[in-house]
Amino acid sequence: MKTIKGPGLFLGQFAGDTAPFDSWDAITKWAADIGYKGVQVPTWASQLIDLKKAATSKAYCDEFAGKARENGIEITELSTYLQGQLVAVHPAYDEAFDGFAAPEVRGNPKARQEWAVEQVKMALTASKNLGLTAHATFSGALAWPFIYPWPQRPAGLVETAFDELARRWTPILNHADENGIDVCYEIHPGEDLHDGITFEMFLERVKNHPRANMLYDPSHYVLQCLDYLDNIDIYKDRIKMFHVKDAEFNPTGRQGVYGGYQGWVERAGRFRSLGDGQVDFGAVFSKMTANNFDGWAVVEWECALKHPDYGAREGAEFVAAHIIRVTEKAFDDFAGSGTDQAANRRMLGL
Repeated sequence: MKTIKGPGLFLGQFAGDTAPFDSWDAITKWAADIGYKGVQVPTWASQLIDLKKAATSKAYCDEFAGKARENGIEITELSTYLQGQLVAVHPAYDEAFDGFAAPEVRGNPKARQEWAVEQVKMALTASKNLGLTAHATFSGALAWPFIYPWPQRPAGLVETAFDELARRWTPILNHADENGIDVCYEIHPGEDLHDGITFEMFLERVKNHPRANMLYDPSHYVLQCLDYLDNIDIYKDRIKMFHVKDAEFNPTGRQGVYGGYQGWVERAGRFRSLGDGQVDFGAVFSKMTANNFDGWAVVEWECALKHPDYGAREGAEFVAAHIIRVTEKAFDDFAGSGTDQAANRRMLGL
């Protein structure tokens, strides 16, 4: 077993236009000051990283990582959630998702998709330049509008969607393999890969590609009423990244999983700051440790109620308290008899 690294912090919810969140130097100093040892970098946040430079210049990456280390921070992974989403977009979402793309490709789904694929590939190359081994992203979604089968789905609709999703991602996965990077899909409602079954459907179509892996986040499973502990054991060989995020699900006689179109505060299922929700993180960290997960425990702060500054500070303490320093010896070694094979045979009457 190995000790999980951390605490880390995903910077996607914090990068902005005001100090200390508006520059790489300032935000890494802030993260270290509140107790983090690593950060996961959103590659769309241009105030933090120049993705094109990171993909084309090892010197830039050395300087980028060096500045973080000066401030007491390691880079845990890069992420392309927004760009990965645009690899596969159902036309119903074209206008909504256009805002994720560069201005020059908006209103042009074909150009937008090509831009998104290039963005993810650049991030994978940049990950190699930074000496990383895993990358976080979304799968995108073609079948999501048909998640609930009414009207009845025509035969082959879902299969065709997943065939196309696999066709779009296979070249990206091959590029990841060339660079030694695991692509970790965050299993997430809104994506075609939103639970174990859909991940397996995709995995089959990419021929069990070794670089097609999972980012484990129990909060998304709480809101789906999915067994988030069993999930760890089922997919332990494919879980290569870990988001530490809490959630709660409190159904009533008026609403359940679908939320009744309510805002986050009014929903039966909502994300919470660490320790304020229902996830049994003692059990989660125990299973992840027992299954030999050797990556980072990265806080993704999302909460309908608590201020992000409090959530981030409490999150660092929460993860640090839950990381299990693995033992180097068995607890009952003191009672060992020091027997050998001959003694073992005698004890068995052989």
